[in-house]
Amino acid sequence: MTRTSDSVPLNGISRRTFCKGAAVLGIWGGLASFGLAGCAPHTRAEELADSAPWKAGTYTTEVTGHNAPYTMTVTFSDDAITAIDTSANQESLGVGADALKALQQQAIDNQTINLDAVTGATLSSLSLQTGLEDCAKQAQAFEVLSEAPAPEKPAVEEVYDADVCVVGGGGSGLAAAIAAVQAGASVIVLEKCGITGGSTNVSEGALNAVDPERQEPQGIEDSIPTFYETTMKGGHNTNNPELVHFLTDNALDSVHWLESLGVEFKDEIGSATGSLGQRSHYPATPSGNTYIRSFQQFIDDNADAIMLLNDMQAKELILDDAGAVVGVKALYAGEQEVTVNCGAVVIATGGFGGNVEYRQKVNTGVWKEVVLDDSIGCTNIKPCAQGEGMVLAENAGAELICLSDIQLHPCGTPGTGLMEDIRTSGRNRIFVNTDGKRFVNEGAERDVLCKNIFAQPDGTYWIVVNTLRYPDPDEPDANGATINNMLALGHIVAGDTVEALAGEMGVDAANLQASIDAYNAVVEGGTDEFGFVADNTADAAMTEGPWYACRKVPTVHHTMGGIRVNVESEACNADGEPIPGLYAAGECTGGIHGENRLGGNAIADCMTFGRNAGTNAAKYALA
Repeated sequence: MTRTSDSVPLNGISRRTFCKGAAVLGIWGGLASFGLAGCAPHTRAEELADSAPWKAGTYTTEVTGHNAPYTMTVTFSDDAITAIDTSANQESLGVGADALKALQQQAIDNQTINLDAVTGATLSSLSLQTGLEDCAKQAQAFEVLSEAPAPEKPAVEEVYDADVCVVGGGGSGLAAAIAAVQAGASVIVLEKCGITGGSTNVSEGALNAVDPERQEPQGIEDSIPTFYETTMKGGHNTNNPELVHFLTDNALDSVHWLESLGVEFKDEIGSATGSLGQRSHYPATPSGNTYIRSFQQFIDDNADAIMLLNDMQAKELILDDAGAVVGVKALYAGEQEVTVNCGAVVIATGGFGGNVEYRQKVNTGVWKEVVLDDSIGCTNIKPCAQGEGMVLAENAGAELICLSDIQLHPCGTPGTGLMEDIRTSGRNRIFVNTDGKRFVNEGAERDVLCKNIFAQPDGTYWIVVNTLRYPDPDEPDANGATINNMLALGHIVAGDTVEALAGEMGVDAANLQASIDAYNAVVEGGTDEFGFVADNTADAAMTEGPWYACRKVPTVHHTMGGIRVNVESEACNADGEPIPGLYAAGECTGGIHGENRLGGNAIADCMTFGRNAGTNAAKYALA
């Protein structure tokens, strides 16, 4: 599963070379969706010869995953685990779901219940561990299996060579990597987590682009100049106009590029929370993981040109005597030093929203009156969004800009800040405070929404929906969650009538009914005090039960500041001069979104500037 430096150049053109072996080092021990086989299955019959036989059979247990409780079964012979079934899980695609697949294969291949949690999917990993332990006890196999050693991580080489090294395996990083391969380069991707896809995996996948082919049949009037002006307005006109023009001019090309990789988009154009317009493209299958699955397929199909290494924490950029970036030093699994020699590096490590100390240090802008301590969560999966890539670039001479431009999102889960359960995006929902009263235009910018939420009692609110959003309590929504899952976890409340729902929420029933009536009046052609504007193609009056409500709080969602880049996605110093061989894309960059990012512009940014960075890095490395 490793590569050495004595192989034939990739595609016959690459100066930097891979060697024989798998294209992807995914969740160690084997992740089928990444094309990496696990260790050869074996039994421990010889080791167990002297121990009492187990109670052969199939055992069932109930466990609590990250998203919902689920039933898992484990089958034992009299001396081995022979099958594990977690197919009933509702874990997030690309995150918890992939972790379960990998870990259950590790358990069978290594005949152990001592499994390390997958970095980035801890709760899902723990649910599998708990279930294995319970079933092992039922089979009277716990004592033996608990003494079995944990699987060893696959070996990696100390030195790798490629044309381009991409640091970060999220949406922008993989877009850059694929674009670089399409431009003729060999690529190595370093990802610090045990899963691939970063925050894109857990996003709703909204991608803003002006698309007449889809918009016009819906009666949506739009244009690229309107998209540009809206993006500048949303960012309070502090955005870099050149970068915004590049984003808005090329976003539709990103849609078409994704389609060329197998992504299918819905025909219907929507509007993400705080998008200030109806131009959000959504994948036909749920969530941003759709993009990552297509990227993974490309990696599998181009194993001679691209290699993905997980559990790789980049620690330092390598510079030559002239100050050009020529490689990356990394640490594998927190222990082994690894060096990647390359012709160019793309930093795509995401933002710093999960780094509480750093975000408080730079919080001198929009939210300076709010203490962004650990009482306010973050939508990014742990341990993402720590800002390491920005530090790498800064140490190589790049300037960090706009660091105080931090975006909060109104869809945070109390206690964690993760975006879960009923989402604020979409239509047919109202926001009410703990008195049951509407307090804001639900279609406003995200910073406006959050400022109004902070002004409410306890700085919290309820999102209220009804059967329009969830006609079937067992039908997964666009994010893969069901009403009954949310109820089982105690994350939402429900009522057949408005009065019953108000009782569950602990709010005044008359106030709640009045809030719903006021919203419906706008949908039916009226106006309200908050300036809400209904969309006659998507909004309908909320009149019938059952009704559902979910408690929400503001959460750190996106950090708009980061590495200074130009329109070529080159990382630049304080004088605007490019750092030779260094490129950056995605949330680790600054200047594109200004003080407030529009909903749906993050994925557009990742794909548009990711492609740009990868293409230009390849051209530089191969020149």
